[in-house]
Amino acid sequence: MATKPSIHKFTIALSDLDRNIYDSLNLTVARHPSETIERMMVRVLAFCYNASENLVFCKGLSDSDEADLWEKNLNGTLDLWIDVGEPAFDRIKKASRIAKTVRVYAFNTKASVWWSQQQPQFSRLNVSVYRFPWEPLEALANVVDRTMDLSVTISSGSAYVATANGEFELTADVLQSVD
Repeated sequence: MATKPSIHKFTIALSDLDRNIYDSLNLTVARHPSETIERMMVRVLAFCYNASENLVFCKGLSDSDEADLWEKNLNGTLDLWIDVGEPAFDRIKKASRIAKTVRVYAFNTKASVWWSQQQPQFSRLNVSVYRFPWEPLEALANVVDRTMDLSVTISSGSAYVATANGEFELTADVLQSVD
């Protein structure tokens, strides 16, 4: 029998000072059995960085034809495609053909090596790439519960995350920006 996803519920007080967005988010996130807590939290952070009315979590790891998050307009056209991790160039090239905007959020200990190998190819694409440092992400993952209240304040590209079990600063380093 296949292992079922773990369900996590987040109530987030979001203050995005960079985009003047102040909102309360109630997110239900299904964590794939093979997904680490760190990866799931990068998906949550990517949602906060890109929060909008039509942004949704997708099947991600469960369906290779879907992004981790995306935003479709009223016509069903993809306005935003977000991948988390270190995706293959061909996947992002395909995404850049079908979505108006593509963003990648890399995060793990091998992200620097992945980027040094992929950067020449990615530089030809209309794609923004960001990297979260591993240590603060790992510290945040250590306090994650199945149900959590978070306060996320985004300012100058940094996310300040406050939980009942600690506060964390995660900066999305810009590796390539087309926005």
